[in-house]
Amino acid sequence: MFSKKMLWGSLTALVFLTGTSGVVLAEMPAHSPEQNSQFYHIEQPLGLKVGVAIAGLALIGLELWWFLLYKNPES
Repeated sequence: MFSKKMLWGSLTALVFLTGTSGVVLAEMPAHSPEQNSQFYHIEQPLGLKVGVAIAGLALIGLELWWFLLYKNPES
């Protein structure tokens, strides 16, 4: 279905599109408690972070399976 050349080309394009060229992103300045901010930092539990990450990866895997590997039984 996919050739090795197409796979390597896609992976290379993905690397370039994600911006892994060594550019350092600037950090946002820290706000002092005296500043009236609209948004507040809320620390999430580690279990929730891991669960959301696993669920997201599972959904990505399901989509890849559906569009690339699923064979219609009628054809």
